[in-house]
Amino acid sequence: MKNLAAPLTAMTSALTRRKLLKAATTLAAFPTLLASTAQAQAWPDKPIRFVLSQPAGSGPDNVARIIAERLTKSLGQAVVMDNKPGGQNVIGAQAAARAAADGNTFYFATTAALVTNAYLFKSMPYDPQKDFVPVGFVGKSPFAVLVRTESPVQNLQDLLTRAKANAGKVSLGNEGPRTFSGMIARFLNARSKAEFNLASYASVSVAVQDAIGGHIDAVVADIASTAQLVRQGRLRMIAVTTASRVPGWEQVPALAETFPGFDMSGWFALVAPTGTPKPVIERMNREFNAATADREIAAKITAAGPLPESGMSPDQVGAFLKSEHQRWAQITKEIGVLPE
Repeated sequence: MKNLAAPLTAMTSALTRRKLLKAATTLAAFPTLLASTAQAQAWPDKPIRFVLSQPAGSGPDNVARIIAERLTKSLGQAVVMDNKPGGQNVIGAQAAARAAADGNTFYFATTAALVTNAYLFKSMPYDPQKDFVPVGFVGKSPFAVLVRTESPVQNLQDLLTRAKANAGKVSLGNEGPRTFSGMIARFLNARSKAEFNLASYASVSVAVQDAIGGHIDAVVADIASTAQLVRQGRLRMIAVTTASRVPGWEQVPALAETFPGFDMSGWFALVAPTGTPKPVIERMNREFNAATADREIAAKITAAGPLPESGMSPDQVGAFLKSEHQRWAQITKEIGVLPE
């Protein structure tokens, strides 16, 4: 009978070494774990900055301030806006991506900054998929087609009929072919075969004011930035760009009712520079979800235009962003937009 002592001794030694190595690895990681936990407990120890790619008073800015007011109370530190508009979201996104990943800077981002820009530009000074980590989700931000209240255009069919009868003469304002509203306008033009004159503007506010002034026939803009003007009777909303009618605006038909499958809405998400401590991300996610779930806060967000969707974890936000990249890669191909 063979002597099993040597093999057993070797096996025991190997197991012992593995256990010791595992224990050593755990002990080595322990100080980092303690430091990370301590950091999360101490955070925030100074004001928190929300970087935005839009100016003060814009739709995203209004929504961010509603949430920031609640977070200031729950976190015990001021949450301040850092508006860096321009460059089709690139200026703000780049600033946020290059910020210190210390948990004191977050990026209150839109669809364009985190998704569509990747399919519109051959090169950018930031990478939306690598430079940020997901934190929280605010909700969808529907867009609409609007006309001035005094316009003879009463509904979408009126607008399409006029555009088809006057090819290239009926103007549809937007922020340019490589912006969200511009792609919606282009998609509508392609689906309707109306041959609109797609009037590009440097900002949605200028386009909206020109629509109110009668300088253009209609405009594509987010509800968040135009809701108050509609309530004031200065603009009339004739269609929303979502797959179904928007809560609170049920009287306005969805473009999908005329063009099945038409579904183009923006959204707001909170992300942080890559490298931001995970405990900080998790804490902000909890506080952020609590804020957007609050009935009073949710009502204010809805009144500003977006449709709140509270409760997403960072991983769920990440999965949503991935699905949006896949969807927009297909949409840009369909409307023939190539990166420049």
